[in-house]
Order: sequence, then C-alpha cells, then structure tokens
Amino acid sequence: MRHFILTVSLLALSAGTVIAKPPLRDVAQIDNAVFDVAVADQIRKKCDDIAPRVITALSLYRETRKLARKLGYTDDEIEAYGDSKVEKARMRAKGEAYMRANGVVTSDPQSYCALGRKEIQKASRIGSMLREK
Repeated sequence: MRHFILTVSLLALSAGTVIAKPPLRDVAQIDNAVFDVAVADQIRKKCDDIAPRVITALSLYRETRKLARKLGYTDDEIEAYGDSKVEKARMRAKGEAYMRANGVVTSDPQSYCALGRKEIQKASRIGSMLREK
C-alpha cells in the first residue's frame, strides 16, 4: 500500500511539472524556414528578373505553422514570434549577412538576381520559392 501511495504521489507531482518550450527563434526548423522565406522575399523584391512562387511560399508558411503547433506552440505564440520587432530585426540582419556573404551589394539589383539564380540552380529551399521571369 505504501508503494502504491508513493507511486501515485510521484505521478501527481510529475503531471504538474511543466517543461518550458524554447523560444521559437531557438527551434531550428522554424527559424530556418522563416529565414529562407525572408531571403527569397528580398531577392524577388530587389530583382525585376525574378518572380515569387507564391504557392510554394504559402505551403512552407502553412507547414511551418503546423509544425510549431505540433511542437506545442499556440497560435498566439506563433503570431508573437512573427510580429516581434526584435525578431524581424534579427532576421533582417541575418539575411543581410547571408546575402553579403553571397555577393549581394545593396546598390546593385543584379547582385540580388545572381543570388536568386544561384539559389534556383541549387534547388535550395530559397530557390524553390523563386522563378526567373
């Protein structure tokens, strides 16, 4: 009987223990998907020769939200991450660094086109959201 009471007590204590979720920025699958969409979006905005593959981007958006929910994040938490000025600034800086490292010069639209073509040719996730006009 004493063993039973101890087991039930331990189960009750463990049920009350909440495991904290990491911030969405620390979930690589989520953060990397957001990064790829952000880079693809900048390329298509800056290069007139490249258009977005809107359905592909929307599919990735839906899959990423679905994954976040599956990982236990609420719609409010997902929205807060997406709307955060801090996260937008962090993502912008990360994207700018990536583009600079890949030859993009902000004053040269053709450098965005070159990166876009490179991503399309590599069949990267960024490239999958872009197409040449």
